[in-house]
Amino acid sequence: MPTVHNLPQPFKIAEVIEESYRVKTFVLEGSFEAEPGQFVMLWLPGVDEKPFSLVNSNPVTLTVARVGPFTSELHRRKPGDTLWLRGPFGNGFTLEGEHLLLIGGGYGVAPLLFLARKAREGGRRVSVVIGASTARDVILAENFLALGCHVIIATEDGSRGFRGKAPEVAEELLRDINPDALYACGPEGMLEAVRMMAGRRGLPVQLSYESYIRCAIGVCGSCQRSGWLVCRDG
Repeated sequence: MPTVHNLPQPFKIAEVIEESYRVKTFVLEGSFEAEPGQFVMLWLPGVDEKPFSLVNSNPVTLTVARVGPFTSELHRRKPGDTLWLRGPFGNGFTLEGEHLLLIGGGYGVAPLLFLARKAREGGRRVSVVIGASTARDVILAENFLALGCHVIIATEDGSRGFRGKAPEVAEELLRDINPDALYACGPEGMLEAVRMMAGRRGLPVQLSYESYIRCAIGVCGSCQRSGWLVCRDG
């Protein structure tokens, strides 16, 4: 499999899947070596370049929420169109133990699907808490179920699954299961809640933060957070 790095490479769109009213998955023609938790820089010539976490690397797959001008333009792309990628960048997740608890908030659940797939291929047990505002914001639950994961859904308005936020439901779940490690991706407030929960339980935790990224190679400093660079250290 070819490795994309710091020069954008063309990938044709093979399939576009509508996950919800504002989230689409783009399955591309081609693959490269990558680990769950890594990201690529996606360039639309004449528009801009933005970072996106990988949902799969074989084939290369991205799940993208429409939240602004760039992603609105991306959502207009169809099978046969070309996207330009460079990467993968960042540090991937490290698998720890035999039972993993994954906690995803909103569209932050997408990169955890890549992690779940790798964990299940290795014979590990995977429990997943998918958090969303309402039922129509829940994405990828069926994909996790297809992998054989134990899936719990939490919506803030109670319209699907348990009522509450993902970390609250995950903490309740910890009374019944004993995972070896926690993994989370989502809004920063959610990640902080998961970090504190892991500390109370004495569990190892790995968190995937979202950040503004430009160069993706640790030079420009745009993604600096508390002395760390998300693109290089995260």
